[in-house]
This record gives sequence, structure tokens and C-alpha cells, in this order.
Amino acid sequence: MRTISLTEENGFKAETFSTLHAHASPYTKVVNFNFEPGQELPLHSHDIEGELVLTVLEGEGEFLGAEGMRVPARTGDVLIADIAEPHGVRAISRMRVLVVIAPPI
Repeated sequence: MRTISLTEENGFKAETFSTLHAHASPYTKVVNFNFEPGQELPLHSHDIEGELVLTVLEGEGEFLGAEGMRVPARTGDVLIADIAEPHGVRAISRMRVLVVIAPPI
């Protein structure tokens, strides 16, 4: 078993969101994104099969989707989507998001 402290290993950056690739295996990929207010991971998609799970660990923002869709995202919220579905994140406050991808990209 291995433990990773996201708060110790991944901080915040003023210029752009910060990324920590916490884990990758043939079965799953785990990535932590930290956003300052106003920062965003632009709308994008992946041309692979699989699922995407975004969990807000801290803060408030929006999950972005196709056709201008915006879903409020607060601490404890979870978004589950097909990885080929367009997705993104925009921070309103300082925000930590944990992303799990299965299978990894």
C-alpha cells in the first residue's frame, strides 16, 4: 500500500493550475489539479473508451460540458462522465480536484 499526500505534494500556482500525476497503472490513472480563482482546465475530450470521475476535494467552481453546459461544483461533489464526453473545470474559489480515469490515457 502507498500513501500520497496531495496537500504536501501539490500546491497552487499563480500563473496556471497545478497538476500532480499521483498514480498510473494499466487499470487507472489518478491526477490532482489545483486551481486559483479564475483558473480553468479548458473544455476538452479524449478519443478513448473509459470513464472519468472528478471529485472536488476543496473549494467551489463549475464543471464545464458540451454546448456551454455549466454545473456548479462544490466540496464533496462528484462528476462521472464518459471520457469521450467534453469536460472541463473552472474555479471560482481556490479549488482542489481529484480526477480518476479508467482506463488511463
